[in-house]
Amino acid sequence: MSMVQETIRVTAPLRTVYGQWTRFEEFPRFMEGVEEVRQLDDRLCHWRTRVAGVTREFDTEIVDQLPDERISWRTVSAGVKQKGVVSFRRLDDTHTRVSLAMEVEPQGIVEKAGDALGFLEERVRGDLQRFKQYVEESDGTESGWRGRLRPADSTGTSPEPVEPAEPAEPERPGPYPGPLPDAPPGSPHI
Repeated sequence: MSMVQETIRVTAPLRTVYGQWTRFEEFPRFMEGVEEVRQLDDRLCHWRTRVAGVTREFDTEIVDQLPDERISWRTVSAGVKQKGVVSFRRLDDTHTRVSLAMEVEPQGIVEKAGDALGFLEERVRGDLQRFKQYVEESDGTESGWRGRLRPADSTGTSPEPVEPAEPAEPERPGPYPGPLPDAPPGSPHI
């Protein structure tokens, strides 16, 4: 796995910066290659990304979330392996330090070559710069989820597929046509 660590200083209060980060469905606005994030519940998110022409869908689980301090996560579906933590530190009333550390296992020759050339670090650095701009240009809203999630409550698995109710209108193909995959046996745990 490759480790990436980046830090940025955001000109906004801690509570605002943290609140903006917890709005996971807004990630495509500032994260390159992220097409969609759907929050399935307090702990699970479904992602659709497109990197180097390859589209991937996967689930992440929030392992630990302590408001105004940190959020750690890991993937729980097959095919994509990553885990990480983003932490927030108040510098003063109007400045916050955001530090991101993540481990990613590149898949395939293109991702492995890109990783060797430093593209992952460059992308994460760019994402944090765009996040900084996104927050600093926002209206200063402190919205976002402020609940506490503890590692002891973590499941380490994707949600069970739910049988859909009879559709009221003909089904149209969506971004993810099938049930969400289960985590493979022996998946890594943080």
